[in-house]
This record gives sequence, C-alpha cells and structure tokens, in this order.
Amino acid sequence: MTSHAAVPFRHGLLSISAAAVAWGVGGAVAALLMRTSGLGPVAVSCWRFGVAALCLALLPSERPSGKPGSTVLTGLGLAVSQCAYFGSVHYAGLGLGTLITIGAGPVLTSLGAHLLLGERLTRRSAAAVLLALGGLTLLVAAPAAGPRPALGAALAVLAGAGQSGLTLWARGGGSARASTGAFTTGLLCLLPFAALQGLLPTLGRPALTGGALIFLGTVPTLLAYRWYFSGLTSVPGTTASVLVLLEPATAAVIGVLFLGEPFTLGLAAGSALLLAAIAALTRP
Repeated sequence: MTSHAAVPFRHGLLSISAAAVAWGVGGAVAALLMRTSGLGPVAVSCWRFGVAALCLALLPSERPSGKPGSTVLTGLGLAVSQCAYFGSVHYAGLGLGTLITIGAGPVLTSLGAHLLLGERLTRRSAAAVLLALGGLTLLVAAPAAGPRPALGAALAVLAGAGQSGLTLWARGGGSARASTGAFTTGLLCLLPFAALQGLLPTLGRPALTGGALIFLGTVPTLLAYRWYFSGLTSVPGTTASVLVLLEPATAAVIGVLFLGEPFTLGLAAGSALLLAAIAALTRP
C-alpha cells in the first residue's frame, strides 16, 4: 500500500473525491442493471467482486498481500457494505438508498476517529459534519422511488456502518487494501447467496448486461477502492467521510436525470449543503 509520505494531502483529497463520484455512477449502473437484467442485489455484488478479482489476477504487477487476516477482514467488510448498499438501492431507490448509506458516515467516522484514533475534531470539521447532516436530512425527506423503503433504509444503515468500519480500520493502521485476496473473499462470501437468488441474467440484452457488469467490477470497484484506500493514507477520517458525500450527490443527480426519480426543492437544497460541507473541508 502507498506510504503516508508518498501521498500528498491534496492528492489524497482528489483520490477520495474521484472514488466517491465513481461509486455514485456505479450505484446508478447497478440500479439500471437490476431493473433490466433480472439480477438481484447479491448477484450483482457477486459479479462485481468476481470481475475485480479476475482483473487483478491478470495484472503481472499484482502481488499477494502478506497479511491474510487483514485481507479477509477487508473482503468481509466490502462484501457486507456493497451488498447491503445494492439492496438499499433496489428496495428504496437510488437516491434515498445512497443518501442513507452515506448519511451516517461523517458522524460515525468522525466520532470513531476522535474516540479510537485520537484524531482532533476541529471547528471546521464539526461545522462540515453539521452542514452535511442538514443536507442529508433534506435529501432523505424526498419521496422514495423503491418498492420497500423501510427494508431499503435498514440495509442502507448496515452498508454505512460497514463503510465507516473500513475507513477507521485503514486510518488506524490496518492493512485495508483493494487486493485480489480481498475481492476473492467478498466473492466467496456472496457466492452461495447469489446462487440461491439467481446468478445468471434472465432478462435484457446479454452484451449490455455484460458491459455493465464489467464496468461495475473495474471503475467503481477495482479503481475506486484503490483510490479511496490510497487517499486515506494522507486524509483524516472525518474529512474522508464528508468527501464521500459526493457519492449521494452524484447518485441523486443521475437518478433524477436518467432514472426518472422525483426532483424536489429539498433535493436541490440538500445537495447544496453537501457541496458546502465539502468546500469547507477542502479549503487550505
């Protein structure tokens, strides 16, 4: 993994921001895929990890991680958070599922970093968290686009907790790394459940479905998690958790423009508060 000294702070900010945008786009692609292919959330997650693991296995520069325990822990965290996230998108809609998933991040991560890692909670960080919570409150009040909002919200909370745990683990010196072993662990954890749910697409066009699965496994998974874990080597956990709010902002915009999800004044105001929170944290 990239060392702390090798990743400047601004480069870390850019890496985490790029990862968050990629995750937002990935959530939209997954939502569309579940609508058109007949695949469920677990099956989509399983394919996502399988493609990422295969791509890494084919790279000659990829070396196995020297800490199997950390690899397994990272893989389990990724499997839980991403499968629960896709479930929340499926049952509560892209906008609401993504927003609740990320909504608990700034609070849980900042408190965990303060209590467990000794990171100082500055006034600017606290103000950014409050702005983010205000924005998320407005966004969550928007109408749900999914068939079972309550189940989707519960899965979103589980996904958010898993993501916060990975962030704290990486910031605390854990060997969190988007490696072949981590993605293979996630794949093996999800494979039995995906087999029960249905692992093969039953609807849609095979070429379009295959292209969407390859995209999910590469950009929002393989690349985005590498960007994210690299950025965490120089960016404090609280700052990272607020930067990740670019994900729900991206997902909300895509949901409105391309998936027919409702647009409200609260959506616009909430997104503006999220952007203000990000701006407060990225000032020199």
